[in-house]
Amino acid sequence: MSIAWVFPGQGSQKTGMADPVLTLPGAQERFDLASELLGRDLLAICRGEISDAADPSDLNDTRNTQPALFVVESLIVDELLRQSRAPDLVAGHSLGELVALYAAGVFDAATGLELMQRRSELMANAGGGAMTAVIGFDRSELEELVSATQGVVIANDNSDAQVVLSGSPDAVSSVSEALSCKRAIPLAVSGAFHSPFMAKAADAFSVHLDGLSFQDARFPVLSNTDPTPSLDSAELKQRLRQQMTTGVRWRETMSGMTSAGVDTLVEIGPGNVLSGLAKRAMKGVTTSQLASAGDLGL
Repeated sequence: MSIAWVFPGQGSQKTGMADPVLTLPGAQERFDLASELLGRDLLAICRGEISDAADPSDLNDTRNTQPALFVVESLIVDELLRQSRAPDLVAGHSLGELVALYAAGVFDAATGLELMQRRSELMANAGGGAMTAVIGFDRSELEELVSATQGVVIANDNSDAQVVLSGSPDAVSSVSEALSCKRAIPLAVSGAFHSPFMAKAADAFSVHLDGLSFQDARFPVLSNTDPTPSLDSAELKQRLRQQMTTGVRWRETMSGMTSAGVDTLVEIGPGNVLSGLAKRAMKGVTTSQLASAGDLGL
């Protein structure tokens, strides 16, 4: 049996997601650390208890979503490791890649939170773009339209039947309207994530990464920009540098997990988006979701 731990990204958050992990060891301390770093009460934001127009107080605000998901997912990781449970490989979708790197011991929780705070601020401030999810399409038609339209890329290649387009609002709209598909769903985001529109944010994030020390991973990591297993700290850092401006290659990540013999996929964090994708793409895979202390037998 080969086990993969996978970590969802933005879009999986939900109000109240913090409460089921608060009984885990170190939970309050980690939320306190995150709140101090952000300058606002992250736990209260997760509970939907704050409505201060002077501060970003909505859980769906990128500046809150990313640190909140990191805290919740990393606490579950800590308990799994305390129980001497370990995967054969890890992968994360978008911001989930940082949790995967944390799970693999590439950096500690304080560094992960610092990275998430910096990443979320940079992405939130890089506005002016749009993203649209398209479902049920002919891939050759999609690729032809994207290739012929300036200012749009495939940001999230989630599966054979689902991708997310990212770029200028006009270009994204043009492709999604011309494409023969079952559904096209504009996403409520502040910018064109995972596209060249994030270049300035990515440059600033890269400078931040320069000052941080990464360790070699204790188990293989499949990155968004290169879904092949790697343990090398320098390579994993370089992949992370490129993540903001390149697409999330999740379809290839699932293919890579299948090739590695993964037959059990454990989704760590709220929701079951990645489990649903895996069930449709990874023949015979068994999936489970861990989102609470109860799921861990506590």
